[in-house]
Amino acid sequence: MSEDGGRRVAIAQPSFPIRESHAHVYQLGRSLGMIEFSACGSAAEVLEAFAMRLAQQRQDGEVTVLLGQGARPESWEPRAWPTLDELDRVTGKIPALAWCFDYHALLANSAMLKLAGFGRSTPDPPGGMLERDSAGHPTGLVFEAAALAVWHAVPEPSPAQRNRDVREGLQQLAGFAEVHDLKSQPWLGPVVAARFAEQADTEAMPERCVLYPLLEDLDEVLATRKAWEHDRVRLGGAKVFVDGTLNSRTAWMLEPFADGRPEHPRGTPMMMPSEIEEAVRQCDAAGLPMAAHAIGDAAVRAVLDAIEKVQPTTPGFRIEHAEIIDEADVPRFAELGVIASVQPCHLLSDIEVLRTALPHCLSRVLPLRELIEAGCVPGESLVFGSDVPIVRADPEDSILAATTRRRTDMPKREALAPEQALTQEEAWEAFRIAGT
Repeated sequence: MSEDGGRRVAIAQPSFPIRESHAHVYQLGRSLGMIEFSACGSAAEVLEAFAMRLAQQRQDGEVTVLLGQGARPESWEPRAWPTLDELDRVTGKIPALAWCFDYHALLANSAMLKLAGFGRSTPDPPGGMLERDSAGHPTGLVFEAAALAVWHAVPEPSPAQRNRDVREGLQQLAGFAEVHDLKSQPWLGPVVAARFAEQADTEAMPERCVLYPLLEDLDEVLATRKAWEHDRVRLGGAKVFVDGTLNSRTAWMLEPFADGRPEHPRGTPMMMPSEIEEAVRQCDAAGLPMAAHAIGDAAVRAVLDAIEKVQPTTPGFRIEHAEIIDEADVPRFAELGVIASVQPCHLLSDIEVLRTALPHCLSRVLPLRELIEAGCVPGESLVFGSDVPIVRADPEDSILAATTRRRTDMPKREALAPEQALTQEEAWEAFRIAGT
């Protein structure tokens, strides 16, 4: 049951087991112990949350690092992150970072930047960017590969803590019969298999977990696969990142963002066409499908072009997110046998960003009706997920977004591309596990 402008909207429940097609199990479990910024409405509130956690951790013992997630600066007033000086005054010499909710950008303090090896003379890493002031000094805001480099500088949790995080992540997803984990860590298969083996009779977890490690980690995963794969946990394919995100203005677009970054007006391609083609070949040679993160319409087209050129024989190649799809590329999903793995729930939080950044593309946002009319079958070649922990893993959020194309606090006239809406039955079918 959801609220629609003060009225209660009934969402019928399915009679079949459902699948979460895009989750991050370990990241979900680990995020539960981080500072949560999703309720913050300003940079000042983010700083206050850092200060509160710092005081709490000092009471509990020595503070080594401060980690937070869920920041949504697009919804703040004003729409601005804390400055580096402001963050440094609150956190001092303790390394600290705040992830943007999409996990493609973060704000780091000076101690965290130093730990990651970033300074004025440090060049931007390939596929990443550090925002800099007029003098060339980092502002603390880092994007894509640069954000990952900062994150990788954070000390890893102990194996015991890592195992607890995986268990908590699985428990959080207990309402799904099957969970697909995208960007699976190389060690995740054995840990998930162990958690399932240790599962108590009263402990709720998904029935199955399907893993998609990064393509660069695939050889390491294949080397251990026989030791952990069984009927409840299996290797599903390999993941690649072709572009960034809308909120970070790093999604790879055919046309420039209305408010894009001058150095990357059409976003940031993470792979060149030849690299995408090679990734398709590598996955096909391994007998596994590729799951390609592609949000912008240029990224979606590049993946479809690569698949069309290489003609893999392995079924199940997927495009993750596909938030903006050019009209000419919609029929190519069914024609090429490519699965559209989308998260309609993101529409609920992205409406303002889309209207600000891509006012010329609003009719191309999640064209779900067109995908079905072009031959994509819900539950088979059109599948829904959440991308948890970027947003919560509540399927009703995607049902609401797919059927109304707006948040519950918005009037019908503010729906985004309402002609693309699905029925509740169609939307639930996209969560259905094929064959059930």
